[in-house]
Amino acid sequence: QVQLVESGGGLVQAGGSLRLSCAASGRTFSISTMGWFRQAPGKEREFVAAISWSGGRTYYADSVKGRFTISRDNAKNAVYLQMNSLKPEDTAVYYCNADRRDLTYYRLGPGAEYDYWGQGTQVTVSS
Repeated sequence: QVQLVESGGGLVQAGGSLRLSCAASGRTFSISTMGWFRQAPGKEREFVAAISWSGGRTYYADSVKGRFTISRDNAKNAVYLQMNSLKPEDTAVYYCNADRRDLTYYRLGPGAEYDYWGQGTQVTVSS
């Protein structure tokens, strides 16, 4: 099993920045890809960004390209999401996840199932 713990959420004004962190523990050697998803009130959970654990390949949702950056620190078993130029529509609970499959699996879109999830951290962007 892999345990994921997110941190770094909060309240920020539109145009501001936040950095989310996700710490992984347990059988981390089994992880191939880590990602971030978000869920706004009344909406389905949606993909935000993903990164391969080795090699650092990345993949972003169109809605965050150029504003968000995903990165990882293998030595700390951590993944980060730097969020800049935040908009009110970015308001959501952000979830970290991890999977044993390759980054390309994250391109499957809605309906794909993933191995591990964190508990989520709230991000609120005020206008």
